[in-house]
Amino acid sequence: MRFWKACVMFYLGGGAYMALEFLWRGRSHGSMFVLGGLCFLLIGKLSSWLARLPLAVQLLLFSAMITFLELLTGLIVNSGYGVWDYRSVPYNYLGQICLPFTLLWIPVSLGARELYRLADRGLARV
Repeated sequence: MRFWKACVMFYLGGGAYMALEFLWRGRSHGSMFVLGGLCFLLIGKLSSWLARLPLAVQLLLFSAMITFLELLTGLIVNSGYGVWDYRSVPYNYLGQICLPFTLLWIPVSLGARELYRLADRGLARV
């Protein structure tokens, strides 16, 4: 049952992230589904482990984690900048990550944290 639940959560997170990308830029990439699913699972698990920390600290840690995973993903699948390109964005690193998006991950991770909690409660009833 735990594997099934993790799969559902992964698909939920991946689908939600791709939906955000479609709304934001009108397109996405399959790697973003994988990255979104992984980040969603990690945020869900880490939020219970970090529950004693203030919410602001949790969100900063989640933002840093997402940024790091985005950098790794970018170095693997975005070497030709065909998926995204932050080279023209201020405070970018190798065109793969940038400060404005790191800051955007703070409210996105709050939404992911809450969505994970809701889905977790809902799946507990199944």
